[in-house]
Amino acid sequence: MEQNFNQRLPGRVALVTGGGSGIGRAAALAYGREGAHVVVAGRRQAELDDTVALITAAGGVASACVADVSQGASVRQLVATVMARHGRLDIAFNNAGAEGRFAPIAELTEDDFDHIIGTNLKGAWLSIKHEVAAMKAGGVIVNTSSWLAVRAVAGSSAYAASKGGMDAMMHAVAQEVGPQGIRINNLYPGIIDTPMFHRLGDDAALAGFAAATPLRRAGLPADVGDVAVWLSTDEARFVTGQSLMVDGGFTLTSM
Repeated sequence: MEQNFNQRLPGRVALVTGGGSGIGRAAALAYGREGAHVVVAGRRQAELDDTVALITAAGGVASACVADVSQGASVRQLVATVMARHGRLDIAFNNAGAEGRFAPIAELTEDDFDHIIGTNLKGAWLSIKHEVAAMKAGGVIVNTSSWLAVRAVAGSSAYAASKGGMDAMMHAVAQEVGPQGIRINNLYPGIIDTPMFHRLGDDAALAGFAAATPLRRAGLPADVGDVAVWLSTDEARFVTGQSLMVDGGFTLTSM
């Protein structure tokens, strides 16, 4: 790809998990536009291939790798694949996650809890562990948390715990890896029009949340993906250990 000197991430290698749809796909496209060489990871090959096709059609460089972030061996192999293909890892956007089942705690099963914690919290922990080991010359890690980490609602006990745990973990890791030149931050997406949201609610619910948002619309995947990219650029070079709300002001309103 011919270099565009307006690009902010030329030649850097970016790994995006959960890159087959929604926020992950939007972020992968944005990284590609900024000149990064993108590896998109997820569990569904066809969706990953679609993301890669969109990036390459726009003139970017991308490849896919199937992985399950809840499994240590899979994450280890994913990062090894990135290193084999590119010889370095500069940026990681840990976006893979699961919504699980929203229900009163008395109705949730241990399997429900293990699934959501295993994917969201353990998955982020495994990803960060192996990414940090690969970032010998420094780097940037961005994780997708959720507004529910700080504004939990009834029925979200397992999901909110998984995302709240990500915040505590990120705060600890930021102190550990800062001296190595690695920055790490979390994003709190608000109500975003993604396939995940539509698995939980319908169009009427989305419209209701949009009406309660000061900007009077639901977020788009690109609204979050673009912030992930900004955090990955040198413009955010002194930002680490932070959780950034990307919600159109939704959490400012009373619930």
